[in-house]
Amino acid sequence: MDHHVHGALRHDADRSALEQLITESDRPIPPWMTQFDSQLGFAVRRWCAPVLGLAPHADPETYLARRTELGTDEVNRRLLGASGIGHYLLETGYKGEDILDPQGMAAASGRPVDEVVRLEAVLEDVVRAGVTAAELPDRFRETLAARTATAVGLKSIVAYRHGFDFEPGRPRDHEVTAAAGAWLAECAATGTVRVSHPVLLRFALWCGVDRGLPIQLHAGYGDPDVELHRCDPLLLTRFIKNVEAYGTDLLLLHCYPFQRNAGYLAQVFPHVYFDVGLGINYTGTRSDAVIAESLELAPFAKILFSSDAWGPPELHHLGALLWRRGMARTLGAWTDSGEWDVGEALKVVSMIGHDNARRVYRLEDRA
Repeated sequence: MDHHVHGALRHDADRSALEQLITESDRPIPPWMTQFDSQLGFAVRRWCAPVLGLAPHADPETYLARRTELGTDEVNRRLLGASGIGHYLLETGYKGEDILDPQGMAAASGRPVDEVVRLEAVLEDVVRAGVTAAELPDRFRETLAARTATAVGLKSIVAYRHGFDFEPGRPRDHEVTAAAGAWLAECAATGTVRVSHPVLLRFALWCGVDRGLPIQLHAGYGDPDVELHRCDPLLLTRFIKNVEAYGTDLLLLHCYPFQRNAGYLAQVFPHVYFDVGLGINYTGTRSDAVIAESLELAPFAKILFSSDAWGPPELHHLGALLWRRGMARTLGAWTDSGEWDVGEALKVVSMIGHDNARRVYRLEDRA
């Protein structure tokens, strides 16, 4: 179960577009380099090329020509099918017009898909629909309840929009109204609706806590919109403590290079979980080390699998393949040495790959 993922591409991508989608940089790629000369680029040509009917390590030109020949729908079908992922929890709050929605993803993969709703996207939609500052608190709560009626989880990008060094307490409605007034004025002046006010970000988070669904929080590595030193999950410690009494689970996503810090938080707080999703694809052949570090401290019932794939189905496929390989190599060494029992190692693989997500997202009663 891929507990945090986005849709595969809807449309064809030429070389320039595809290279921009296999890096977290949002800057133009310099003309003297290619993203295919990276851990992820090498992994794509090693592991995805055979799925498309090419020899391993096909050169970029041959790989891209084959991709074009097959077309996006067939590339999606092959790579999603070969991933072995049995269930997707799809976060739909980012550039949904470019990627498959839950229904499209289910059709392309032949697998069940449930939705995870981004808090900030709902807040921005409320403003686009028209609202006054005084109306915003109640309107957001009502809209969030309706928008998440069939969702299995929530997601926050407070790490991108502010960082984790925010005031951890719940803001009062009069604070939210004042912040909303400033934000609405900014939206009117700039023509852009993008929430970054820390009071409003906290408000959305606490409304998510009240909603009671598991909340995913991007942590660590991401595009240049993040300031990485402010995305260390340890900065969430006071917020985590404040949330504990409400019984809402918090899931720290990706966490690289702070995976050991996330493991600590998952060990000491019963409502905290984590994964190393995004870091697996981008570290390629070195992802074994990242996966091994994720197994150091946290109880195995607190670790989940995700790919965080967005766009190219190569990322969905590799996220699963590299995770399986890293787990097999790590646990294989431990069982070969006699440190671990094989049966218990297989149990841990099942827990992290599937069982923990079913429990946290309350999917255990489904077929």
